[in-house]
Amino acid sequence: MIKRKLSLRSRIFFFMIMLVVVASILIAVVTIIQYKDQSQDYHRQRLERKEAQLISSINYVLKETTWEIKTENLFLIFKDKIYDIANIHNVSFNLYDLDGNLIKMSKPRAENIIIDNYLSDEVLTKLNLSVSKRYVEKNKYLGGDYRSSYIIINDTAANPLGILNVPYFDDDSLNYGELNEFLIRLSYAYVIMILVAILFAYFVSKYITKSLQTIRDKMKGTSLEKNNQKIELEGASLEVSALVDSYNSMIDDLEESAKKLASSEREQAWREMAKQVAHEIKNPLTPMRLSVQSFQQKFDPDDPRVHKKVEEYSKTLIQQIDTMSSIASAFSNFAKMPAQKLELLNIIEVIELTLDIFPDSDIKFISQESNIYVNFDRSQLIRIITNLVKNAIQSIPSNRIPRISIVVSSDDLEVTIIVKDNGSGVTDAIKSKIFEPRFTTKSSGMGLGLPMIKNIIETYNGSISFSTIIGEGSEFIVRFPKNN
Repeated sequence: MIKRKLSLRSRIFFFMIMLVVVASILIAVVTIIQYKDQSQDYHRQRLERKEAQLISSINYVLKETTWEIKTENLFLIFKDKIYDIANIHNVSFNLYDLDGNLIKMSKPRAENIIIDNYLSDEVLTKLNLSVSKRYVEKNKYLGGDYRSSYIIINDTAANPLGILNVPYFDDDSLNYGELNEFLIRLSYAYVIMILVAILFAYFVSKYITKSLQTIRDKMKGTSLEKNNQKIELEGASLEVSALVDSYNSMIDDLEESAKKLASSEREQAWREMAKQVAHEIKNPLTPMRLSVQSFQQKFDPDDPRVHKKVEEYSKTLIQQIDTMSSIASAFSNFAKMPAQKLELLNIIEVIELTLDIFPDSDIKFISQESNIYVNFDRSQLIRIITNLVKNAIQSIPSNRIPRISIVVSSDDLEVTIIVKDNGSGVTDAIKSKIFEPRFTTKSSGMGLGLPMIKNIIETYNGSISFSTIIGEGSEFIVRFPKNN
């Protein structure tokens, strides 16, 4: 199965649309990624601000407390202050000692918040190894949106005092709503952009391929027998201009080759015609020469039958002269068709009159119409019918009852004449030669009948064709337009 390739115009159109679609998808993906990065940065900075505020408040409490500032007293120092700080900053937090034991929570445990009583060794290790003494852990139980930061807080002498834990939840519900609304608006813009891109791609692809379409049409109509026109394009690209120049150069070479070929064909045709004329004229000349020689040798003035012999000799010469005259007339008619004398003819009537010259033949004439009028030369129409009927009669073997039919029909545009016989048919070996001049399958004749009527029919912008079955007969079909 042969796959049909897309045209250049379709490919340009398709790839331009695909470019817009891919660009739109990439913009949407980049927008979402950018939003997520900005959201991450926002929550990171917000957590850091909260931590800074809490540490500032914790340091203030440590300065104002009357308790000795050490890890063991953190519970007493922040027993009530932890709630004040949480309310002021609207942030919940927890305090751990340096060993990871929970000291105090800003919210009661009854609120179903998962708070570890002991920090894991992993958290303590990473916190202590951190240069900034800060570590943020994403809660694996609550998902990636929930995280906890751990910061070592110091006393006034910058000695480690405890661990501040700030739970934080990345609430993006509002931002996601804004993102969805933005993407919906962006999709509207994409739809409009794609529609504009389709129109743009259509006209751009049409403009780009217009020059190539012109070249294709010209090349499609290029023929050796026609007067081919060169291509003239204004504003074409360098590549198309180079293609046009190559085509125009090819046209010049083609015209030169056509002239040489036509000259060669004319010379060959004249040679063939001269050989055929010479051959046909030599045929009657030979018996004429033999007759004259025989008459010279056997002529006796005292022969009592001399008058009869002279009469027979004269008849022989006259017969051969008539043959030579018919040969000359046949070649003259083929070489130069007589001028057309168009007249409005009822071809049904003309064909019926023409068939009267074949009184002894079994010819059946069929027409569903009694009148079909066309502008045609009467003598040429008679010649067409006569020649086809003669060929039909001569194609039928002598041991077969002739059955010849002529069917005439017409429509609004053309007339069709079909001549059918039950003859021997046309073999495959001679099908391609049947309309060639000088070709004949008969023992007599010059093979100019069918070529001549073919020329006549084509003069009227018509056509002649045939179909055949060996041993059963042939059918010749003539078509020509009603209005000539």
